[in-house]
Amino acid sequence: MSKQPDEEEFRIADFGLRISSNQGFDAGPQSTIALRAAHLTKCFRSGAADLVVLDDLGLEVSRGEMVAIVGESGAGKSTLLHLLGTLDTPTNGEVYLIEARISGWSLNEVAGVRNREIGFVWQFHYLLPEFSALENVTMPLRIRGIAQAAAERKGRELLGEVGLAERVHHRPGELSGGEQQRVALARALVAEPSLLLADEPTGNLDLKTGDMVFRLIEQLHRTHQLTSVIATHNLAFAERCDRVLRLENGRLWPAAAGPGAVGVSRVPG
Repeated sequence: MSKQPDEEEFRIADFGLRISSNQGFDAGPQSTIALRAAHLTKCFRSGAADLVVLDDLGLEVSRGEMVAIVGESGAGKSTLLHLLGTLDTPTNGEVYLIEARISGWSLNEVAGVRNREIGFVWQFHYLLPEFSALENVTMPLRIRGIAQAAAERKGRELLGEVGLAERVHHRPGELSGGEQQRVALARALVAEPSLLLADEPTGNLDLKTGDMVFRLIEQLHRTHQLTSVIATHNLAFAERCDRVLRLENGRLWPAAAGPGAVGVSRVPG
């Protein structure tokens, strides 16, 4: 007997349809917003006091936009990406994907949407060393329940896109640092997400290899029609994005301005 989809599965599938067609949402200006954070606050307990990392932060990212987030180490860039990617929950505030408020969803629903709609790339590749490049790339599809043959076809396609068609059976230890990060990029995009979140994706690479990987990210952003948010210390890479924001004192500011600047309005949210 075939398994009947439960209510959570229907909601996840419906969300995917809305991502692709924008059906079910207002047709006004808000329909162009792919990702939004409203009054986002994140605190961590530190001894007897609370350490406030993000403080009433606001952010809006339009569909198809590539946004860079810069800031000093410890400013909270990774914390922000974890919240935007539904890997953590805020102390206060809300995260919206295509105006759907994620905090009202169950853990299973959030995990399902994350698997389908969000691709992650980290400073470290986090490839499983005992698996081949192809097996690592197809992991998100196998978790979703996609048949092995179909998953491998898609995995080979993505590895070809990142220039690793001849490395599909190599394990991570047999690949260079740049090749490992390209495998990680292929894994992030194999499920055809609408949103790419990248946390220092070139941070472990030399300048030449980092430039090659960032150019690849730019290319994949265009060809896959992604909305991308990239945290980076590399200002030259950041300036190649559509918009650059600086995270400082728990809030986002236009990169050329700051909390003490005159006439600077806060990022919407």
